[in-house]
Amino acid sequence: MALRSALVNVMAGAARKAARTLVRDFGEVEQLQVSRKGPAGFAAAADGRAERILLAELASARPRYGALSEKSGEVRGEDTSNRWIVASLGGRLNFLHGIPHFCLGIALQRDGDIFVGVTYDPLRDEMFWAEKGVGAYLNNSRLRVSARERLETAVLATDVHPRGRPDRRDSVAELSAMTPKTAGIRRLGSAALDLAYVAAGRLDGFWQKELRPWDLASGIALVREAGGLVGETGGGDDMMNTGDIVAANDRLFDAIGETLRDAGREER
Repeated sequence: MALRSALVNVMAGAARKAARTLVRDFGEVEQLQVSRKGPAGFAAAADGRAERILLAELASARPRYGALSEKSGEVRGEDTSNRWIVASLGGRLNFLHGIPHFCLGIALQRDGDIFVGVTYDPLRDEMFWAEKGVGAYLNNSRLRVSARERLETAVLATDVHPRGRPDRRDSVAELSAMTPKTAGIRRLGSAALDLAYVAAGRLDGFWQKELRPWDLASGIALVREAGGLVGETGGGDDMMNTGDIVAANDRLFDAIGETLRDAGREER
């Protein structure tokens, strides 16, 4: 049985507390699908409530730490070495449409490095957590990335940017290049959960561009501590700033990156 540190306990407790209101609000979404106003404003309010709870719980436990989140932005702390990175609703479009696949994510960034990550799926009560040097876990079970060695047997996940986005053509080109080389591509709608699933071996790899730090942070910790690799599709290591990420085991990582780079060259 894994022994969770005080930091992980703080983060898991905050996620569980915020999740209670998020799950309650999710139960109301189906009722709003038929209303004239629709659920969009309701989902935004639910997201905001969850974020406030997360930030308040984390600040209560570590009042000197800074924080970064989607709605509140950057909150600088007295302790400049430590910063929370918070995703109060990873998979918001799923939530908005009543699809039961979303999560909360918290990471602790220490001296620029992702030190601890927690991703919580409240509907399945799955708490993914990782701490640098300790390993990655699902509740109390140790996680390892998959051992598949060939792309043709691998299942990957990504997303395609919506119509009107300037980078849509790139994501469509990448999907077209990757699909015939794999056993299947999934679009599950939550980057944070996709990364957790890579850490758990449920997915063999994940790639996407134009993500935000809160979409990535907890998942980066999980994949690394589960024995996987993370990097940019172009081969760099600045995912948190570029929003460009590939995650997979060490047998598939290079092949995925090469396929994506080839797709990019052909598109240009």
